[in-house]
Amino acid sequence: MEDPPPVNSPRRVLSLLRKRKGVGSSLNVDNKASGLGVSGQHGPKPAEVYGFVGSITTIVATAIFFIWAYVPEHWLHSIGIFYYPSRYWAVAVPTYCMVIIVLGLAFYIGLNFMATPSPTSLNVIYDEHSREPQNFKTSTVEDDQPIEPISDIGINQINELMFRDLK
Repeated sequence: MEDPPPVNSPRRVLSLLRKRKGVGSSLNVDNKASGLGVSGQHGPKPAEVYGFVGSITTIVATAIFFIWAYVPEHWLHSIGIFYYPSRYWAVAVPTYCMVIIVLGLAFYIGLNFMATPSPTSLNVIYDEHSREPQNFKTSTVEDDQPIEPISDIGINQINELMFRDLK
């Protein structure tokens, strides 16, 4: 018997199951023909169409921008284009956009610095989610001890572990 073709979609899996079990199986499968890469509806998906239209629009807008920014004025006048924005905006708009992005990043970093407590604050060490270690003792053999519950290590224990050799 010949091996079935490789399965590459859920619809094909269901159609192969239907062929193996017969038409009268208890699976609720629609009888539409299965298409490659199409899930449920025929034709392109809306996201694909929006992506295609967006990419074509971006290419056309970029071409128009470069024509407006670099083609001499007398060439534009010779093909009948007399009204267009000043060439100042060909330099100003990208510059303004870059400055806005840099200032936005600086503003974001500044807000994060303002929201962060100082290194000497106790809020850096303890907060509302801190857990004190619990006394967890069981009467089991040393090898079979369960994992202790999650807790925070106190700053005094950390200092003892890190700086005990400096005393």
